[in-house]
Amino acid sequence: MASTNELKNGMVLKIDNQLWSVVEFQHVKPGKGPAFVRTKLKAVLSGKVVDRTFNAGIKVETANVDRRDMQYLYQEGTDFVFMDMDTYDQLHVSGDTVGDAANYMLEGTMALVATNEGTPLYVELPAAVELVIEYTEPGLQGDRSTGGTKPAKLETGYEIQVPLFLTTGEKVKVDTRDGSYLGRVSS
Repeated sequence: MASTNELKNGMVLKIDNQLWSVVEFQHVKPGKGPAFVRTKLKAVLSGKVVDRTFNAGIKVETANVDRRDMQYLYQEGTDFVFMDMDTYDQLHVSGDTVGDAANYMLEGTMALVATNEGTPLYVELPAAVELVIEYTEPGLQGDRSTGGTKPAKLETGYEIQVPLFLTTGEKVKVDTRDGSYLGRVSS
């Protein structure tokens, strides 16, 4: 339990048997009447964002969220298997929980896995990853970086848009938040 006066960004609260992450909060002391805390909360599992107001000083239940760096090992059915690098324990995470991160994960990729009482909540990758282009149409003479884009299939099987001058086998940096091309990686 914690007081609403102790809220911090990133803190996870348990409200109505759901987990909510504090996105932002503001203590408000009006000229008359009691003080209150205005918060913006994000549902950990669904990603839904809501505004909620609490009276100042009331107790809210906090959830213990364990965030660990884990290595992605392999996919088993629809589950993804991660290994804790300290204890070598393996954790099965459902494909729904992994979400879009699966588009950028190769075996051996390090990721931050958040759990609550042993239940995986979400998987977070670094902001950018380096992947090899498995296939893209060949570029034509005269294609420049300021030109258009073309689809390229990455080694994970995910397809992104890249500049026309890139070729199959090149390593590129990809933004894991929106799948955008960030640049070519020189070997």
